[in-house]
Amino acid sequence: MLKDYLERLGFPFREPQPATDEEILSVHTPDLLQRIKTGSFFDPDCPVYPHLEFYAKLAVGGAILAQRIHGFSILRPPGHHAGPDFLGGFCYLNNLAVAVKLSGRKTLIVDIDGHHGNGTEAIFLGNEKVTYISLHRMYNYPGTGHRSYANAINVPLPPRCGRARYIEALEEALEKAGREYEQLAISVGFDTYKDDPLASLGLEVSDYYDIGYVLGSLRLPSFCVLEGGYVPEIMGPAAQAFISGLEEGAKNEL
Repeated sequence: MLKDYLERLGFPFREPQPATDEEILSVHTPDLLQRIKTGSFFDPDCPVYPHLEFYAKLAVGGAILAQRIHGFSILRPPGHHAGPDFLGGFCYLNNLAVAVKLSGRKTLIVDIDGHHGNGTEAIFLGNEKVTYISLHRMYNYPGTGHRSYANAINVPLPPRCGRARYIEALEEALEKAGREYEQLAISVGFDTYKDDPLASLGLEVSDYYDIGYVLGSLRLPSFCVLEGGYVPEIMGPAAQAFISGLEEGAKNEL
């Protein structure tokens, strides 16, 4: 549905290749990769389904391609709950983390999904080349992200806080992170939408334009990877709004 919507608007699409084992092992342990290959794990939010290895690797490949072409990967399964040696929350492999690691660039990661990206944080915690920002709903799955430490800037927000509070928090977090980066990697989740059943922060579809604008104003080479979002009918319009804001913001200074 999201692909069809964006395709009708004229967005160009490119097909990725599944990531290789070597690429995945740049951030994940051999044990985790083997468990995904064999389906030998149990997590209530991570079902074992046919061709799981292929789809998980394809999602990673989409993130790698997005980084290379400064694009937006709309592939799933998502990834930001997958850590070095663990999975969870519908996430098997950390798509964005692999793409960032392989790039070798000093990176600012901004996670605007409504849930804290505990996997991304665990992968890059203490890494001098990466700063991780997460804005997420407080007291929610996975129960992490309550405070900031090391190179992780965590911003827990009250349910349905709305646009003004969200934009203020985003700008404050970016100020803390500084500006000395070679690229911006964005974990995009639309589960912060006002009617989302899992992580609503009270946002309207039009608010994603403003979020994109603030991030685009950093004027960094950027790529995006889709994470959550559970109101299907707003996914296309929200993505369009976010991308438009990102493009317009890049024409102006923060």
